[in-house]
Amino acid sequence: MEFVVLYSLRDGVDRARLMEVFPRHQSYYREFRAAGGGLIALGPFLTPDPAAGSMGVFSTRDDAERFIADDPFVTEGFAEPRILEWNVVRFEP
Repeated sequence: MEFVVLYSLRDGVDRARLMEVFPRHQSYYREFRAAGGGLIALGPFLTPDPAAGSMGVFSTRDDAERFIADDPFVTEGFAEPRILEWNVVRFEP
């Protein structure tokens, strides 16, 4: 089992301000991963969707919760996160 964090942008988000904060978000996720934080993958959706603008995949719920707690996109009020348990099926190449 893995855990998916979906980020929905809050209503009225200033996208210019969001892009100003992006370098801190990027540094944060790189440091989180380098420290063994259980981050498997993340990124924005290319198709606009009001339910989720981006997602991250984590190996444990604790890792997902720890990531959310200090992510600048969340702490600065841009994104509303939610965690979903994912019963992933993997296929061998």
